[in-house]
Amino acid sequence: MKKVLSAFLAVATIAGSLAVAVPSASARDRGGAIAAGVGLGILGGAIAGAAIANSAPAPAYGYGPGPVYVEEPACRLVRERFWDGYGWRFRRVQVCD
Repeated sequence: MKKVLSAFLAVATIAGSLAVAVPSASARDRGGAIAAGVGLGILGGAIAGAAIANSAPAPAYGYGPGPVYVEEPACRLVRERFWDGYGWRFRRVQVCD
């Protein structure tokens, strides 16, 4: 905000000095109208430039991170059939290679 205010004050000072230095315009003289147009153009450009400089940056579109390869774990669960004295049952057993 301080940058915008200082830029506005600088442009206002320059525009004020141009307005004071230019003699009053008459119907026969176009010099004052041209100077006023130049001064207002500089003022408008400074205000627009300050607004653009303080705006948020444009969103960045691009590619996401690359694919991630995960190795299979060395161990796995296997279903195993066993006799428990009363009949056949199944349990899961971890087998590591």
